[in-house]
Amino acid sequence: MHIKHTPLALLALLAAPALAQSTDNAQLRWEQLPHTQQELLVQPTRERWNQASPEQRQRMLERARRWQAMPPEERARAHRGRERFEQLSPQEQQQMRALYHTMRHMNAEERTALRQRWRQMSAAEREAWVETRAQRHKREHRQSPENKQD
Repeated sequence: MHIKHTPLALLALLAAPALAQSTDNAQLRWEQLPHTQQELLVQPTRERWNQASPEQRQRMLERARRWQAMPPEERARAHRGRERFEQLSPQEQQQMRALYHTMRHMNAEERTALRQRWRQMSAAEREAWVETRAQRHKREHRQSPENKQD
């Protein structure tokens, strides 16, 4: 072994037990995790909760309730959708957000019609559609009573 590789090899040997432990812990149920690891996993949620407004906290609770009520197949589908979304470019993510905000207030027939129209749009038409929806969403968000400051 070359001298210049020795620190890396030493670091790898020292890290091996910690890596093995984290791999072992990945197999454990929540109740079996050490308290320190439970805290490590919960901390980001605690920080988001503490920084959230009362309205945001209510939405967080509603999402958690919906998640708990979902059947396992639906949860798996939601995970796959999230993974697909994360693979999109920032521009495509913006488009998907605009579609979601528009479609969530539509019935099934209206959603089908919009999907068909979307497939026929050029890239420039899609950009213009998203920009129009983004501006409308911002105006509505600013005018919403829950977003007004006293």
